[in-house]
Amino acid sequence: MTHTFPDNFLWGASISAHQTEGAYQEDGKGLSVQDTRQRDNHAIADFKVASDHYHHYKEDIKLLAEMGINVFRFSIAWTRIFPDGRGAVNEPGLQHYSDVIDELLKYQIQPFITLNHFDLPQALEDEGGWGVRSTVDAFVHYAETVFQAYGDRVKNWLTINEPNIMLLVDKKILGKEIPIQEKYQQFHHLMIAEKYAFKRCHELITDGKIGPVPNISLVYPATSKPIDNQAALYFNSVRNWAYLDFSCFGRYNTVFKDYLKQNDVQITFAPEDEALMKTAFPDYIAMNFYTTVTVEKPVAKKEMANGISDQQSEDIMEWGFYKGFTNPYLQKNEFNWTIDPLGLKTTLQTLYDRYNLPIIITENGLGAKDELTDDGAIHDQYRIDYLKQHIEQCGAAIEAGVDLIGYSPWSAIDLVSVHEGISKRYGFIYVDRTEKDTKEMKRYKKDSFYWYQDVIQTNQLPKVGK
Repeated sequence: MTHTFPDNFLWGASISAHQTEGAYQEDGKGLSVQDTRQRDNHAIADFKVASDHYHHYKEDIKLLAEMGINVFRFSIAWTRIFPDGRGAVNEPGLQHYSDVIDELLKYQIQPFITLNHFDLPQALEDEGGWGVRSTVDAFVHYAETVFQAYGDRVKNWLTINEPNIMLLVDKKILGKEIPIQEKYQQFHHLMIAEKYAFKRCHELITDGKIGPVPNISLVYPATSKPIDNQAALYFNSVRNWAYLDFSCFGRYNTVFKDYLKQNDVQITFAPEDEALMKTAFPDYIAMNFYTTVTVEKPVAKKEMANGISDQQSEDIMEWGFYKGFTNPYLQKNEFNWTIDPLGLKTTLQTLYDRYNLPIIITENGLGAKDELTDDGAIHDQYRIDYLKQHIEQCGAAIEAGVDLIGYSPWSAIDLVSVHEGISKRYGFIYVDRTEKDTKEMKRYKKDSFYWYQDVIQTNQLPKVGK
C-alpha cells in the first residue's frame, strides 16, 4: 500500500551527543558518566572521538539538508555547558550549540533538542546522581540556561532520553546495577526533573513546546494464559506507562504502585512535588521504538534464564512478575533483535488512545555491519527494507486516526553503539573509521540515504522496485 503523508509531516533523523561528537575533553567540556563508565569490551570504540561530529557538524548538516530532512533531533552534552553539572557556564560549549543551531536554520531544518541523553555529568554522579534531590536542582538550572540561550531560535524540546531504559537495563546503559529502592527513587527524581523542564520551557520560551522521550515497546503476553496476561500487564506498566502516566497525567498508576508495594519500595516526595505533578504537562510525546516485547509469568526459579538472550526485547527477568519470551512469530536481525513493524502501528494506536497527544517518532532504525565498497558505495538494502516496513505502518497508523506528526529515525550518521562500537551502524551516512583506527572520518552516502531522500521529496514511499 502506498501512503501519502500529510503536507506538514516532519521528516527527520536523530543522533545523541556522546555517541557522535567526540572531542570529549575539548573546549572546556567536563566528563560524563559515559566517558568514565566501566567497559567490558575494550576492543570496541569508546566515545573519545566517536564520529567526530563536533568538528564535522557543518559537513554533516549539509549532507542531511541534501537528504531533505526538515527536523534534526540531537542532544546537548550537559558537560559542555556546565563541566561539573553546575557552577559557571562554559562559554565555548554554549557557543558551539548556538553555531550548530544557526547552521541547521540556514538550511531550514528545525532543531528538536534533547536536554539529556544518558550522559549525566560525572561530578553529579559522584554526589549521588539521580538518587539525590540536588541533581534535580542542577538539571533545572541547566535546562533554564539552554532555554534562555537558544529559545529565540529553538521552539521544540525533548526532556530526558529513555529514563525507562536507563533504569531497566542499568548495567547496559550506565555500566552498573542500581538496587531497586534507589532505582525508583531515581525514577521519581528523573520524572520531577522532567516536570520542571515542562514548566520552565513554557515560561521562558515564547511558543515553546516540549515532550518526554521514552522508549516505548508494547508488551505482548506469551500465551492466552491468565498468568501471562498478568505478566504483560505489569511489565507494560513498569516499562512503559509508569513513565508516561507521570508525564501526561501526573500520577503513579495503580499497577505500578502495586509493583512498588510488592517490592517494599518507598518513594520520598518533596513537599512541592504533588502540585508540580498535577500542573506541568507536555505538548507532545516523542517515542523511540525498535521492537515489541513478549513476556510470560515465570513459574519456576530454576528456569528463570530459559529463553533469555542479550537483546532489548528478551533480556527481562524478574521473579514473581515477568520473564522475557522469544516471540516465535517475529524475525530477527543479525544482532538478535526482533523486527515487528505491525507492532509499531499497534504501539502508536495504544499510545494515542491512552494519552491523546501528538506523537513524533524520534528513534527507529536498523543496526547492521555495513560494507564500504571500493567505489565508495554502501548497499544497505536491509536497512531500506526495515525502514520501509515501519514507515508503511506509520502511514497506516495515521489513516487509523493517530496524530503522528513526524518520523526521525536512528540515526542520521553512523555512531558508536555502547555494546558493539562503530561496527554496528545505523546511519544514512557512513563514517569511515574502524574500532581502533579513526582514519580521516570521511563521510559517504549509503543507498538508504538516496532512498530516504526520495521518501521525503515525494512525501510517500517509493513505488515497488525503487
